[in-house]
Amino acid sequence: MRTKKAVYGFGLICGVILFAASLTPSLIPRTYMVQGVLSGIAFAAGYLLGMVLQGLWRYLELPQLSLRPMRYLKWALAIASLALLVVSLYHVKAWQNSVRLAVGMEPLETGYPVYVFLVALLTFILFYVLARLLLAFGRTLSRWLYSRFPRRVSLVLGATLAVLLIVTLANGVLLKYAFQFADRTFQQYDALLEPDRPQPLIAERAGSKESRLDWQKLGRAGREFVASGPSAAQISAFTQREAMEPIRLYAGLQMADTAEARAQLLLDELIRVGAFARSALVVITPTGTGWIDPSATDGLEYLYEGDIASVALQYSYLNSPMSLVFQPESGMESAQALFRAVYGHWKTLPPGSRPKLYLHGLSLGAFNSQRSFTLFDILGDPIDGALWSGPPFPSELWRNLTNQREANTPEWLPVVEQGRFVRFMNQNGTYSGADAPWGNSRFVFLQYASDAITFFERSLFYREADWMKSPRGPDVSPLLAWYPAVSMLQVLIDMPLSDTVPLGYGHVYAPQHYLDGWLEVTGIDSFTPAEIERLKQVLLQKAQQGDGYEYRGG
Repeated sequence: MRTKKAVYGFGLICGVILFAASLTPSLIPRTYMVQGVLSGIAFAAGYLLGMVLQGLWRYLELPQLSLRPMRYLKWALAIASLALLVVSLYHVKAWQNSVRLAVGMEPLETGYPVYVFLVALLTFILFYVLARLLLAFGRTLSRWLYSRFPRRVSLVLGATLAVLLIVTLANGVLLKYAFQFADRTFQQYDALLEPDRPQPLIAERAGSKESRLDWQKLGRAGREFVASGPSAAQISAFTQREAMEPIRLYAGLQMADTAEARAQLLLDELIRVGAFARSALVVITPTGTGWIDPSATDGLEYLYEGDIASVALQYSYLNSPMSLVFQPESGMESAQALFRAVYGHWKTLPPGSRPKLYLHGLSLGAFNSQRSFTLFDILGDPIDGALWSGPPFPSELWRNLTNQREANTPEWLPVVEQGRFVRFMNQNGTYSGADAPWGNSRFVFLQYASDAITFFERSLFYREADWMKSPRGPDVSPLLAWYPAVSMLQVLIDMPLSDTVPLGYGHVYAPQHYLDGWLEVTGIDSFTPAEIERLKQVLLQKAQQGDGYEYRGG
């Protein structure tokens, strides 16, 4: 009994330490419910770690303290743990407010420490019960194996078989049916027709009466994309010059059975509407659900005064995280099919009479857009550039460029080759030193230091990330600190919360920052600084009013 109490006691101490660390700031503000669940998971992980370490110590027959010193040490650690628990809960409000102020949110009047503690306790109990059930299942298998194998072999085999069986069932059965259910649900949602999204009358839009792309088959995100955006009249009212109707084309998953067939339909439509006679053509890779951020596209159409065509191809009904887990290659295959179709026709045109060719993607769209081509694909006829916003952490191109950054430039805003071919931008533009003359192609990554989707790293489990070190990004709490294992868990929880912050922070990219990015990519200088500032206000007001932002599918 003493041994068990000692094990439990050391587990509780480790649990409290990880619990306290989990309350400290990360990148995104947390509600008391989210914080409680996070802290409960951290406590459970610490508790398990403590039990494993204590059991390992005894198994290795390392020296033990005598009973009296052990009793005193236990009481001292218990008091210290209780004090740490109380102090950390007391600081919840200050820690969360430091994050909220960094991302432009109003401070809290209370951190709800009691609610945080209760939710954490319930979360820990749930994990504890599940763990006990798993242990009971493993012991049952071990007892069944006793008659066939030695005792210790039976214990190892029983535990291993229990884990393998549960993992197999989870991956092979639960995940399969979860995927099928999610896919059907998102497909039904995608098919909804919005009453405030009438079929376009403009011939230059997919889904119009002149278009070969059926309005009913565009999907929810596709209908929003082609039915929104500035018209020629709106652009003219702003510039006081004659403007063209921007071309917007989109193909939903129902258009054809394969990505190649859908891409060919879009190419045929691009040719029909004269997209290759425009000044610019942008190939957009949407997010998992097919959503395209209006903040990114509207400003570009103003810059080109409508003389531009945009084309996009849906590859999934699921949101980006689910699409990445269940359909990891569908986005890349779709992006490659569309790029090859468009680029294949574009490079046959005379260089002096073909449009500027750009790429764009947000989040998973940025990830797949980067994978839509290789350097060798475009070596003979390079494209003009790309704007990729919020590139997720698995992005290989983004990661390789970031790792090749110049010395003394931060991970959250690196400088590579003095900005000759690629530049990284945030709310304040580029980092000092990225001022070399542009080359033939211009690639820009728009990223916020508070975007957990971009800056999550598995290595946070065992080492501090460079973006955590000084100097930090302007939207990161000065009180943020790295803790082994806990920091990885915090940023992991931050990822699904990254779109709950105001425009211009986290994973919510603001139109004025997109505009700065496009100005870098396109090199357009026909607008005065005053006109650019006025355009930013127009776009920001539209975003804040939700005009064209009804469906934020990620």
